[in-house]
Amino acid sequence: MKLLVLVSSLDLSQPFSATPAWWQLLKGLYEIGVEVIAAPYQGPAIDSLWWRAEANPARWQGKAFKSARDFSRALRPKPDVDDSTASAGDSLSDIAVRATAQKLIAPLWRDHLAGILRREDDISAILFITVPLNHLRGVPGYLSRTFDVPVLFYDGDVPASLPHMQGFASGFRMYQGADLSEYAAFISNSRGGEDLLRQLGAAHAHTLWYGADPDVFRPVAVPAQDIDLLFYGHGREYREDWIDSMITAPASQLRDYRFAVRGNNLGDLGAVKKLPYLSFSKLREYICRSKLNLCITRGAHASVYASSSSRPFELGALGACIVANPYAGIEEWFEPKKELIIVNSADEARDHYEFLLRNDTARQAIGKAARERVLKQHTFRHRASELVGIISQYI
Repeated sequence: MKLLVLVSSLDLSQPFSATPAWWQLLKGLYEIGVEVIAAPYQGPAIDSLWWRAEANPARWQGKAFKSARDFSRALRPKPDVDDSTASAGDSLSDIAVRATAQKLIAPLWRDHLAGILRREDDISAILFITVPLNHLRGVPGYLSRTFDVPVLFYDGDVPASLPHMQGFASGFRMYQGADLSEYAAFISNSRGGEDLLRQLGAAHAHTLWYGADPDVFRPVAVPAQDIDLLFYGHGREYREDWIDSMITAPASQLRDYRFAVRGNNLGDLGAVKKLPYLSFSKLREYICRSKLNLCITRGAHASVYASSSSRPFELGALGACIVANPYAGIEEWFEPKKELIIVNSADEARDHYEFLLRNDTARQAIGKAARERVLKQHTFRHRASELVGIISQYI
């Protein structure tokens, strides 16, 4: 199989949080024998050992568009409450920016992708990965009609990306004004999101969860586990109650233990130590140095069944003892009490922390079981095979 992939970004230095996952997925495709040609919607084309990169034909236009979009977001009033289910309105600035993208950027991508298809006449399918589909309206329909090749879309941020969700202030509102029927099928990270996508017009919907590359997320030897509890993540948005319940409150009570975080915009956490970000390898070291690692999932993902995020799989692959907030469908990936611990309140969190920090055998058994589960079912090689199975239905 040979795939042409239009991906949101290939630049790991940019603040697109899913880019490391796309690297791992494309690497997984290579490992199972799929040839990948990848073009980034934002930023430069970056070659690797696992794919051949094609240029971004709208790089400066995309950069200018991002600046205009960010400016329009800054002008939009913020919601009165921190509610991930609040309605996301389609403002005049949204409409204007979208129309500009459709007029200036979409034709460049249509012609560029068509040129690749003419040159590479053995491409099996085209996959768009988490690019703003309303900016590219008309492009997938044109490509599928002209070249008789299926075009599929993978949204890795369902349900937060959907119109009925508030979404993130920095994110694309990519469904307003889009035509989902242009695509042969939609794929998302969310089992519960399948029906939501069909309601928006998707002809077919499938689920492809996140995972972890065990060669990348491999435990490293550390001199000692000198951190008792660690959370790494960015922003309080849509999870502030659980940050308070799982970090701030227990840290104020369990003063003999060493709590640490690595991330930005997490609010006032009291005496919790803030670790600097130095490199990915250092972050991996932090996780391995910590006896407990928290997985605090934002409300949108946690409330819609089996809406996967990267964090549980990354921590599991590193053999971490995971403690998580309630997360609908998490049992699809890990067995509670055996492969991770779920807590339902600040008191429950404190009690579990105390027990696990005093019981090395129980804590280490959970981490070992989590890594074994990832290796068995949740690597990106598994995900690549699942993706090929989905795409094969439309070739």
